[in-house]
Amino acid sequence: MINLSDLLGRFILEKIMKIIARLALVPILWSTMSCAENKYHQTESTSEVGVKALSGELRGLLSQEMQALQNGMVSIIPAYISGNWGEIEKIAGKMKSSYILKKSLTEKQVKELHSVLPHEFIEKDQRFHYLAGMLEHVAKNKKPELINFYFSEMNEACVSCHTDFATHKFPALVSTINQSGHGESQGH
Repeated sequence: MINLSDLLGRFILEKIMKIIARLALVPILWSTMSCAENKYHQTESTSEVGVKALSGELRGLLSQEMQALQNGMVSIIPAYISGNWGEIEKIAGKMKSSYILKKSLTEKQVKELHSVLPHEFIEKDQRFHYLAGMLEHVAKNKKPELINFYFSEMNEACVSCHTDFATHKFPALVSTINQSGHGESQGH
């Protein structure tokens, strides 16, 4: 006879293992991106478009923002696997509100961002912050399945934006574009 509690326990364990396996891929993705960034600094081109066309100060702030977001994404993993929903809520709230840019930009820099960066970049950035807000909300409500869903969506948003606008920093993503046939690198 099948013991219902054993069956339920196995089901839960399988779900947790699947989630851990998915989350384990995030550090690998981040380290790959870091290696690609080093390669970018060695082969940076002189034509400046998109993010590269921003002033040095604004690029620096954007870089700090991306580093803070990366740290936030990575810090969600141990909080998730330990069921620390409050910590995820706190991290996601910071990501939603933007760590640095909203607090540091002058009016002139805001105008520069909107005039230099393509509208699609701004849309992708807004989507990421929306997803962070949703992650904050589901963490507050202690919904592990939805936490995993929104965290995964945030990862996808990062890769999508990097594929479209930062292949100069993440050249490994260029082959992803070519293999999937979903467009060409815009060289931003």
